[in-house]
Amino acid sequence: MRADAVRNRRLLLEAAAAELAEHGTEVSIARIAARAGVGKGTVFRHFATKEQLVTAIFGDQLDRLAARGENLLGHADSGQALLEFMAGAVELQVADRSFCQAVTVDLRRDPQLRAASDRLVAAAESLTARARADGAARDDITGHDIVLLINAVAQATAPLGDAVPGLWRRYLGLIFDGLRPMAARPLPVPAPGSLAPP
Repeated sequence: MRADAVRNRRLLLEAAAAELAEHGTEVSIARIAARAGVGKGTVFRHFATKEQLVTAIFGDQLDRLAARGENLLGHADSGQALLEFMAGAVELQVADRSFCQAVTVDLRRDPQLRAASDRLVAAAESLTARARADGAARDDITGHDIVLLINAVAQATAPLGDAVPGLWRRYLGLIFDGLRPMAARPLPVPAPGSLAPP
């Protein structure tokens, strides 16, 4: 790829990430192109559809979250590591309007996103397994549970997020206390085995 094409692609991805974070998945290609300082034709030379562009952004976000989880595996306190992983993931979703929207659409059928999602769940499972082994998390909690709970906190607080910044921290604290083994009761339904779409 020529140097100018590489530069345009980088500018496009940066502009798209910023526009999606601010305005959600409904943002127009024209707006993304304008922010990147390129024409709409340049966007479509790099990404045949808007969905491909969103997939590239979303895949990068999942990879960054997975990498953060993998780095936290070296943390001395397994409970704190799990909490920091969850907090970082919720914070990303709260700051980026497109993230929760992208989770709910059919983009996860894309092989690149499926691989990134699997890596994220594996990181969550490794952190959760350490916390379970150390007695910092209840025995019946899985990595899939953690990923779903992260989404739950972000989506539950989204309507009040602008009015009450940081509100998500309150509900993450409540949920994390529920993950602790003290006074845990059996859960009525088992954890999901996979987050893949049907």
